[in-house]
Amino acid sequence: MVISVQPHPPDGERLLRPARRIFRVAAGHPDVRGTMDILKSLGHPEEILNLIKFKLGGCWAVMPKLDYAAMTETLRTCYVYLNQTSRSFAAVIQALDGELRHAVCIFYLVLRALDTVEDDMTIPLDKKVPMLNDFHMYLYREEWCFTESHEKDRQVLEDFPTISLEFRNLAQEYRDVISDICHRMGVGMAEFLEKKVGSMQEWDQYCHYVAGLVGIGLSKLFSASQLEDPEVGQDTELANSMGLFLQKTNIIRDYLEDTQEGRHFWPQEAWSQFTSRLEDLAHPEKLESALSCLNLLVTDALHHVPDVIAYLSRLHNQSVFNFCAIPQVMAIATLSRCYNNPLVFQGVVKIRKGQAVTLMMEATNMIAVQTIITQYSQEILQKVSVTDPSRDKTLHILAVIQEKSALPRSGFSSRTHHLSPMYLSAAMLLAALSWQYLSTTAAQAQGTGDMQ
Repeated sequence: MVISVQPHPPDGERLLRPARRIFRVAAGHPDVRGTMDILKSLGHPEEILNLIKFKLGGCWAVMPKLDYAAMTETLRTCYVYLNQTSRSFAAVIQALDGELRHAVCIFYLVLRALDTVEDDMTIPLDKKVPMLNDFHMYLYREEWCFTESHEKDRQVLEDFPTISLEFRNLAQEYRDVISDICHRMGVGMAEFLEKKVGSMQEWDQYCHYVAGLVGIGLSKLFSASQLEDPEVGQDTELANSMGLFLQKTNIIRDYLEDTQEGRHFWPQEAWSQFTSRLEDLAHPEKLESALSCLNLLVTDALHHVPDVIAYLSRLHNQSVFNFCAIPQVMAIATLSRCYNNPLVFQGVVKIRKGQAVTLMMEATNMIAVQTIITQYSQEILQKVSVTDPSRDKTLHILAVIQEKSALPRSGFSSRTHHLSPMYLSAAMLLAALSWQYLSTTAAQAQGTGDMQ
């Protein structure tokens, strides 16, 4: 495998920068705020209903609140840091059962601290590389902390003794998993500090280090908790695919944001077929080439979906299933939105908040997940162009996905709705009035709570 290396730029900005991609899912706990969310979902009545349910507290049906009063002071502090550094991931962690919840919380914070070191461009390489390689050892050094970071999440480094204390309070089987993944990820980060993602194989390797290892670690924690069978943690290939699917979706979606900040995550083997410089794909005259490259990468990411289906079908615990399934269905919805979409080269393409809420509330069993995957694979299929260079490969993997996600005819329920203009007018009026009422009520309740 040939690795292309470029010297570390003098201004400290390197070619690869994960930019808090660890544990980052395609979508998490949706931030439902205003009437615009309702308006964007007017053609989707189930989304409007779910937005209103969510506003009324329906989110806690799958993401229950945590009992902070029962925690030690240091564990409460860890959850404070969790909420400060990842609102979306904090929400899904809180839904996990029993001691697994705390193990995953600490796992997240340890990797967030590691990622903060990797992400801090003010730390010189001769200091950063040893820190990344040795970071797993700091888990057993009671007083170790790092106070020289300038990153937004530096509190997880400055108060690392609190996090490492709660790490050492975990059962040995959890500590072994977290320490091992931290070690392997730190080594991988150090390796990719100055590398370009050249080949498609290197893209897989990079995504493995920053996301696949997270999937492997989580799977081992699931099995260690005995909430899932041992095979869930033992099958590292499927667990790796879970992480790679999410990571590749994020990288594809964030093309413009990353290239504008000097970060190149799209593999050169892909984009060099269509342009001499990755950032040139954003130029209007390059649109045809840009879409061809985009569709090639979406097709590559879709190859992980059969593994996702196989992985999810093994899960038994409801909280673990929700935790794993929700990000995956949001990822395939995001890929469907991105496929052959010029907007990827004009900004960040996101799914509707009503869509995200609906997926979160529906993806609680395997039949629902298979139905969702079938729907979005069909959406992509309808957008495949006869002139797209990756057409044959795209059609092939979509056929495989539809075969793997197929349900008995009686078990399939369409999620497509055809609406009359009269319905849309009535829905707009009802939704706007309902949302205004709920927002006013929530604001009044908040004001009352603040005065108490």
